Amino acid sequence: MNIPQHVAIILDGNGRWAKSKGMPRSYGHAQGAKNLEKICRDAWNIGIKYLTVYLFSTENWKRSKDEVDSLMKLFRSYTKTCMKTARDNNMKVRVIGDPAAFDTDLQESLKELERSSAGNTGLNFQIALNYGSRDEITRAVRAIARESVAGLLNADEITEECVSDHLDTAGIPDPDLLIRTSGEERLSNYLLWQLAYTEFYFCDVPWPAFKKKDLLAAIEDYNDRDRRYGGRKES
Repeated sequence: MNIPQHVAIILDGNGRWAKSKGMPRSYGHAQGAKNLEKICRDAWNIGIKYLTVYLFSTENWKRSKDEVDSLMKLFRSYTKTCMKTARDNNMKVRVIGDPAAFDTDLQESLKELERSSAGNTGLNFQIALNYGSRDEITRAVRAIARESVAGLLNADEITEECVSDHLDTAGIPDPDLLIRTSGEERLSNYLLWQLAYTEFYFCDVPWPAFKKKDLLAAIEDYNDRDRRYGGRKES
């Protein structure tokens, strides 16, 4: 089986999964965070080298204050847990997005998570927090404009590679496979630049119930694609 080097996942369905069990949305988010630890280990054991997950979008601030507060509490707890997981599993963690909108203590925890795992050589794990692709591209354009005004960059030097180097994912290969759980079939402002040539896989399984077998099913489907010309392989 051809294992994709980089898999990106939109972790969808936590709230709906919890509701189906008569539990509050916060329970679904907590169980989704626990499941993420398992999938990180499974991904590395399968042979995936990069895993990028969408945890909190720039649009998620529009949710109710109670839910946002609950998510911030969960992120504080998850950051500590992730630090231990990274240490135990030799996992390198990188945060993409704009953490500046978070409280100072959470920002510092995220920085420490990155620092403490920077030398690890296992799974490259990217967490998208306060991330929106349009925001990311806008920030990149601003950075390029500042360099141009300062005389550090000529207009002819603004290439696709230049833009990529100014994105949050600079130095990370583009995803080979995108998975979105829980039945939705849209990108939701996620990695719009990076997904230009990525294969998409949508499944009905909500994120807290997503297991190794579901990840393998996505990879098997990926293997049925013709990566050179697009579309399904002929039988």
